[in-house]
Amino acid sequence: MTRLLAGALAALLATSADARTLIANANGYTLDAKGELQRFGAILIGDDGKVAATYAKGAAEPKLGAGDFRLDAGGKTLLPGLIDAHGHVMGLGQQALTVDLSETTSLDEALAKVRDYAAANPRARWIVGRGWNQVSWKLGRFPTAAELDRAVSDRPALLARVDGHAVWANSAAIRASGVTAATKDPAGGRIERDAKGAPAGVFVDTAEYLVAKAMPPRSGLQLEADLAKSLEIMASVGLTGVHDAGIDPATWNLYRRFGDEGRLTVRVYAMAGGMEALDAIAPVKPVPWLYDDRLTLRAVKLYADGALGSRGAYLKAPYSDDPKNRGLKLIEDSRLQNWISRASFTGIQAAVHAIGDAANAEVLDAFELNLPTYGDKLRHRIEHAQVIDPADLPRFAKLGVIASVQPTHATSDKAMAADRVGEARLTGAYAWKTLLDSGARIAGGSDFPVEPPNPFYGLHAAVTRQDRQGQPLGGWRPQEALTLKQAFAAFTRDAAWAGHMEDKVGTLEPGKWADLILVDRDPFAIAPGELWQVQVDETWLAGKRVFVRK
Repeated sequence: MTRLLAGALAALLATSADARTLIANANGYTLDAKGELQRFGAILIGDDGKVAATYAKGAAEPKLGAGDFRLDAGGKTLLPGLIDAHGHVMGLGQQALTVDLSETTSLDEALAKVRDYAAANPRARWIVGRGWNQVSWKLGRFPTAAELDRAVSDRPALLARVDGHAVWANSAAIRASGVTAATKDPAGGRIERDAKGAPAGVFVDTAEYLVAKAMPPRSGLQLEADLAKSLEIMASVGLTGVHDAGIDPATWNLYRRFGDEGRLTVRVYAMAGGMEALDAIAPVKPVPWLYDDRLTLRAVKLYADGALGSRGAYLKAPYSDDPKNRGLKLIEDSRLQNWISRASFTGIQAAVHAIGDAANAEVLDAFELNLPTYGDKLRHRIEHAQVIDPADLPRFAKLGVIASVQPTHATSDKAMAADRVGEARLTGAYAWKTLLDSGARIAGGSDFPVEPPNPFYGLHAAVTRQDRQGQPLGGWRPQEALTLKQAFAAFTRDAAWAGHMEDKVGTLEPGKWADLILVDRDPFAIAPGELWQVQVDETWLAGKRVFVRK
């Protein structure tokens, strides 16, 4: 009897494992190999989790077996899972589990949030968080340690700026770090100082580490919670893929553990965070796709400059609102060229952060020197590609360099970009349409947690050039707006291409993984201004649900 029951159970499990899934009565969209938008009414997912076929609306459904599953989509819109080509996975989870200042609109509101968090977490040795932005606070300056002391003074507090390129410390954190008026600015960094030369509370770019090194590292349990929370958030907004822009060996090991345990609910295209991390994780060659194409490392993230909001972006001419400052050059030309060459030699894609026009030009120069030896097969990329000299825009296509852009940066930066660089330099800023028209490829992302991870916010910003309050009317520099099809491609097919995974994901073509989402409205049928309101009802990875909206 026991043997019969065991045999029956084995047969049942085999049927489940070999089952196919048909999602019928859907309003489906996908791009094809030529980039043309295709529609379908049903999709068949094989027992391997890959797309077996799509069927036009009204076409006869395929016959299903006894163990197969049919889902009636009820007319909902079905899209390929979206891919964020530039995010920070651990940062997203950590921000959600610590002090999140991203929605604060004033210094007082931010201090209240820090005070409440500190009160709710009396055992936390340091108070940490992220998301402050002195521009959205209309502060006109950086916040100070004395101001942060008003919220928490009994222990150190360290809060990253929204872009991650500056930190705000209280007096206890500065004392713990040992930084004094005698401490010199590090190369590629700046200590904001008071009238007497003492640290005032904000540390920009490489100066961040002067304080951060004193902070105890997050525990293994905290890091595990950060990753689990990040995966949950990404699935809830329809992300089935992410390019993690700069990881350390500990994060790689955590990814491997989640992969071993079957807990990766997104496909991670990991970039080593610098050459030291690359040498520790993949010193000889890229790490191939693991866990049924859910994890790989075949890129290295490098930094050429800082950020525009903290005036660390490296410019060809001084800042319009800070005439003695051109920003921060974080890497010398010869070292950048050497690192790109080293990466290329081992088959590693170089993804270089560049925001200012001088930084973008120098990175393009380095890629051009690399081109005769290694060609463009590694698909090197510039991350952000924000403020570019118009003379340099055609070089992306010429050199085969991908522009990895984040559309919501434009709608967030519009309030301060003209102040920072002046109207003349905005001609080549956030110039996505010009890049596409030149023949360059762009990949869409968010840079979360700098911006929200919701890719529909990015689609909205790319198409309207407006924020989610509909401002400015007509869009900011609307001549650089994308069509919805172009924006959709940037977050699907082209993001996949930028991650060397175009044969696996990005479209719902037969043979590719059935990574898909069901949403509450048709983005191709609503007003562009409503795109950011699209909500994800279900997210599927490899033909299995990983998120259902309750």
